[in-house]
Amino acid sequence: MSQIALDSFGAYQKARQLFDLVVTDMETVKTNPLCYRLVSQQMGSADSICANIEEGYGRLSRVEYVRFLDIARGSARETRGRYERMKHWFAQDVIQDRINLIRERGLDPARDQRGCSPPLETPFNCARLKRRGLLRINRKNHFFQL
Repeated sequence: MSQIALDSFGAYQKARQLFDLVVTDMETVKTNPLCYRLVSQQMGSADSICANIEEGYGRLSRVEYVRFLDIARGSARETRGRYERMKHWFAQDVIQDRINLIRERGLDPARDQRGCSPPLETPFNCARLKRRGLLRINRKNHFFQL
């Protein structure tokens, strides 16, 4: 797939936007000794969202693509959870803004379009879920729909 297609992928655009916000947010707390490890982990998990989408996009099989998107969703969940725990250092509106960005279509690891918890998605059962109509991968819009 082309770089142009990747750059127009909505979830990838949101992931890059989130990464930029994480960098800005972590600048404000990076000198606090209590936050050294949190800053490093938050930067890593936000970067991992982008990196896994990029790597999945470069794979040749659809199963691998889905696997890397699933990993990116896990990293988004990690980033979201850490923001919730960093409430001691950030204003509530900043935290809520970041969580809302993660919850937008394509990045929310906790809920599908109906607001329900998704079933466990692994490369092994993706084909089975697709056959049963529970998983749809729309290459044109590039998102999961359960």
